[in-house]
Amino acid sequence: MGTRSRIGVMHGTVCKSVYCHWDGYLEHNGQILQEHYDSAKANHLVSLGDLSALRPEIGDQHAFSQFEVDEMDRDEFIRTTENMCTFYGRDRLETGVDFKVAHTFAEFLEQCDNCGAEYYYINRDGVWYVGTTYEVSHSLAKKLTALTEALAAEEVTA
Repeated sequence: MGTRSRIGVMHGTVCKSVYCHWDGYLEHNGQILQEHYDSAKANHLVSLGDLSALRPEIGDQHAFSQFEVDEMDRDEFIRTTENMCTFYGRDRLETGVDFKVAHTFAEFLEQCDNCGAEYYYINRDGVWYVGTTYEVSHSLAKKLTALTEALAAEEVTA
């Protein structure tokens, strides 16, 4: 089962965001976004629509999974795509998977709820923020916290 997330970029008061199915927790998607995605790369990521998996590189169009290639090519597929994002539109040619636009934080949280996102990440003015849709008692619940702070707090508790 995936840990779903939404990844967004602020443009003024508007947030453009995409769904991501796998590994939405801080130690994976959070770490990758913080280490590998500046504002320009984050905008490119969001422009490609919903993701199955976030990886350090946006990469090129490729088969959606290792099961779509010949058995002899599976090792090569894994080796060449393990650091590339996998998109529903670009890589599986699905439609209706474009980024969504929110004009308020409440509208953005509704988009998170509608896709089952457990975590959300927003890049605003070059800074990544994180939050969660978990219970109100969670320290990241329904607000934005600087991703660097959340990752540092996670290291302390680990």
